[in-house]
Amino acid sequence: MTIDSAAPTRVLLVEDAESFVDALVVGLEREGFAITVARDGIEALERFDPATTDLVLLDVMLPRMSGIDVCRTIRARSDVPIIMVTAKSTELDTVVGLEVGADDYVAKPYRLRELVSRMRAVLRRGAAKPTPGTGRTSRPDAGPPSGAPAAAEAVTTPAVPAPVAERARAAASERRALRREAEEVLEVGDVHLDVSRHECIVRGDEVKLPLKEFELLEILLANAGRVVTRDTLIDRVWGLDYVGDTKTLDVHIKRLRSRIEADPAHPVLITTIRGVGYRFEAPRR
Repeated sequence: MTIDSAAPTRVLLVEDAESFVDALVVGLEREGFAITVARDGIEALERFDPATTDLVLLDVMLPRMSGIDVCRTIRARSDVPIIMVTAKSTELDTVVGLEVGADDYVAKPYRLRELVSRMRAVLRRGAAKPTPGTGRTSRPDAGPPSGAPAAAEAVTTPAVPAPVAERARAAASERRALRREAEEVLEVGDVHLDVSRHECIVRGDEVKLPLKEFELLEILLANAGRVVTRDTLIDRVWGLDYVGDTKTLDVHIKRLRSRIEADPAHPVLITTIRGVGYRFEAPRR
């Protein structure tokens, strides 16, 4: 069956952060993709159709149903390429995603060019595999045709090295006892953050945090003791196509400090590393 090479590659984007979705849709459509958006795990399964989906871009952290469970469910129905997106950038996220059938993963923050390259790579790798229930072959490229024969690209594109999958399986077996709920709880000193419940406890008292401040605190806690650059924070909280200077970030950090610091005028939890970014101070042992 001949595929119309001019037809755009159809992508199901599963992401719940509105500001991130808007920027990503614009960027991917500019690259020639046709985007359908689902904002939670249940909606993703409702919108997924193997006959009209060429690739799934799937966030790990989703409302109602996790990206891991969505991936597992889709893989039971179809061989459509799936790229997992994780904001945590942990080995366990990667391992679990590969275990349930993801073709690749990308960790936030990432650049649009990197994401598009990975999307095109998994599409090329799956070009010769028929999509179940349709009898058709996936398009070998995304967006406008490059002029190179599809068959040649499929032959020259290297497969995922076997040792990577072997290491992933080995790491998974060592971490069977770890549950997703544990991953979603971050605790550093007197600050306790339950990501799944969107709860923040500071020195025993619950603190209500707006979404952006919660996301900033999550990133800082996950990297406690390490400096997180301004660019990283902006990319992960506001998205790929953030426009403006860093004043917005500074204002949110100031507000976050006012909620969690004992003395916001003299912060000791979130410290500024001038010219670089911010660091959440890990307790000294």
